[in-house]
Amino acid sequence: MWKKKDLIGIEELSKEEIELIVETAVNMKDILKRPIKKVPTLRGRTICTLFYEPSTRTRSSFELAAKYLSADTISIATSTSSVQKGETLLDTVKTLEAMGIDLFIIRHSASGVPSFIAKNVRAGVINAGDGMHEHPTQALLDVFSVYEKKGRLDGLKIAIIGDIFHSRVARSNIYAWNKLGSEVIVCGPPTLIPPYIESLNVKVTYNLDEAIEDADVIYVLRLQLERQKKGLFPTLREYHMLYGVNSERIEKAKKDVLVMHPGPMNRGVEISSEVADSLISVINEQVTNGVAVRMALLYLMLGGKGDEDTV
Repeated sequence: MWKKKDLIGIEELSKEEIELIVETAVNMKDILKRPIKKVPTLRGRTICTLFYEPSTRTRSSFELAAKYLSADTISIATSTSSVQKGETLLDTVKTLEAMGIDLFIIRHSASGVPSFIAKNVRAGVINAGDGMHEHPTQALLDVFSVYEKKGRLDGLKIAIIGDIFHSRVARSNIYAWNKLGSEVIVCGPPTLIPPYIESLNVKVTYNLDEAIEDADVIYVLRLQLERQKKGLFPTLREYHMLYGVNSERIEKAKKDVLVMHPGPMNRGVEISSEVADSLISVINEQVTNGVAVRMALLYLMLGGKGDEDTV
């Protein structure tokens, strides 16, 4: 049974809690296959999405997940809120909590903001991505996507390719796969690999072919140019030549390899269209599974009592 008020990061979860979310997501995905995607589980609950950074996939999938479970939702755009008048984030959240919000879903460019808010409100808080810290629900949907295809979560080789330094997705995935008993290897230009990364129990290589060899999962990261300072690599063309995942390089992986990407993709930079649109790609399935996993979290955090008739 789920006992946490908040979900701030994968680092704080146990293996059993990750597995519980995955198991619950299996049932939630069945709801998505129905002609009418609606159950009354969270009727009377109110959820607020508060995003201080742009988002398409995460924000939309959280809002759909809430609506499929019959929760009421409110979405706050900072560009049209009292933030523009100088109101602090904490005052904004406390004002909304006073209106009856049960759960906040927060994305912010500064690491630690969801944790700070969680400590100062009674409502639950889900971290939808904070700075370069963590993006826990992305890692959970990634784990679920692999489980669907592989039928297991341990003993796998997970190759994470690209901009590791700026990636909260990479950190959350590293924490998750380590807890689940799989091997993680990271690869990218030396300037995009953080110096402390080996302390997270991962292998490091700067050679893409070495990283991909015998991999069960190739996880391609977006180059986060908006977070980078200039000069971390010569050109996008050179980056693609050295670290772009294409069909030729994929041949070094296992025959049943899965290719994943958190989106949005820079086609022709970190991944070729041929690979992104191939049969081994589960990129679109990750999007679908994001809704199922977020439904599972909302169910566990707000309404799940283990009663089968609620779903």
